[in-house]
Amino acid sequence: MDERSSSSIRHHRVLIVLLMVLLFGIIMTQYVCPSRSECQMLHHLGSWFKDGAATGSRSGGGNEIQDGLQRDPYIAEDGALVRFIPRFNFTQADLNRGVDFNIKGDDVIVFLHIQKTGGTTFGRHLVRNIQLERPCECHAGQKKCTCLRPGKRETWLFSRFSTGWSCGLHADWTELTSCVPSRMDSREAPETQPSRNYYYITILRDPVSRFLSEWRHVQRGATWRASLHVCDGRSPTLSELPSCYSGDDWSGCSLQEFMDCPYNLANNRQTRMLADLSLVGCYNVSTMSDDERWALLLESAKRNLRGMAFFGLTEYQRKTQYLFERTFNLEFIAPFTQLNGTRASSVDVPSEAQHKILQLNRWDVELYEYARDLFLQRFQVARQQERRQARARRQQERRRLRGRLTTKQGRLLKPTEPPRQPASSSAGAEGPPRGKAGGDNVASEVPLPDWWDQDENGTMEDYMDNVEQWK
Repeated sequence: MDERSSSSIRHHRVLIVLLMVLLFGIIMTQYVCPSRSECQMLHHLGSWFKDGAATGSRSGGGNEIQDGLQRDPYIAEDGALVRFIPRFNFTQADLNRGVDFNIKGDDVIVFLHIQKTGGTTFGRHLVRNIQLERPCECHAGQKKCTCLRPGKRETWLFSRFSTGWSCGLHADWTELTSCVPSRMDSREAPETQPSRNYYYITILRDPVSRFLSEWRHVQRGATWRASLHVCDGRSPTLSELPSCYSGDDWSGCSLQEFMDCPYNLANNRQTRMLADLSLVGCYNVSTMSDDERWALLLESAKRNLRGMAFFGLTEYQRKTQYLFERTFNLEFIAPFTQLNGTRASSVDVPSEAQHKILQLNRWDVELYEYARDLFLQRFQVARQQERRQARARRQQERRRLRGRLTTKQGRLLKPTEPPRQPASSSAGAEGPPRGKAGGDNVASEVPLPDWWDQDENGTMEDYMDNVEQWK
């Protein structure tokens, strides 16, 4: 019996020693391999132990607790730990995009939906996921929802899921800016037509992923033949905009066939749909060289993108949600979800084909780099403003508590009768007189918050800039 118990004790000791060695190794990993790009297996093992130990350590808002601090939910959506370095200079007006959107007035949000950018998901967020005094009415089996203003029989949202394709299937900037005002005013009597503010918004996506996603969509039989492509009051002729296929659709086309069609509107689609096509003669490509035409379209697209009230990026769902909420002073009910497993991501594309896609979409690549820089700078500015506002609120609360403390001190120290003169024998004695009013330190009786004595600038970092990796 004694041999069994002693053997069990030895086994327990061995297990304890091994466990301590393992934990020590995990701790040392954090010092030896501080970056997740190195020693990835050890970091995964360490994070497994951390997750297991902190299962119950979640904040009420869903943010994780990491190293005793609340983890920022907007940091490193792409898993990168490298600071974002701006490449373009923007004005303060470009970066501060808060608008005075009045949903009870006559303001209208117009969603420019570019194909295969995640616009369908974002469009559903607009009609189903915003906290509103009068939520949109969405019914099963119906493609459109009714989004009316509080107290009015009028919509505040012009989008696929609210008004339908009223200006044509996937109408672009050129079509929407000329069509939306007339569509909205047609529902009002001429003498009662209000002066509206139209706030245009859109979603952009990485050009290669978007192009591959559109190819897969077309390969399954999808077409956008119902698109009007109206510019300067008319649709393009067949000679101006030839078709890439002769049948009802282009189902089953290979990636090579999709890339080889010179008239494929998938090429640089985002640049074309955000630009003012009337600047280049619409779809008449004979007015100027191809490079000159696309250079003008790119500058127009950049200008229109800067002027938009809001735009988001498919690759940054949480930041897209944050900027929309800050811009329009609206809140979503459920947080956006970052989904990386799309049909486009599952396509195994050879390097030669990827290079060809980049060449075909070089204007979109330049536009996306510009948009990504602007997007992240806007996010950075918005977060800095949020931190400054939080600091101002804390300072205001500190002044309020200090004022209450001073008031209490004045009331408690105010004598109700003339204080007694101490005896001459005790005149030189140290310490306060033992009266009701002066016996204790009043300040010690008033509890203060933990942050009372903290240095405002020294203990909290204003902003971590951003920690996205520039691709």
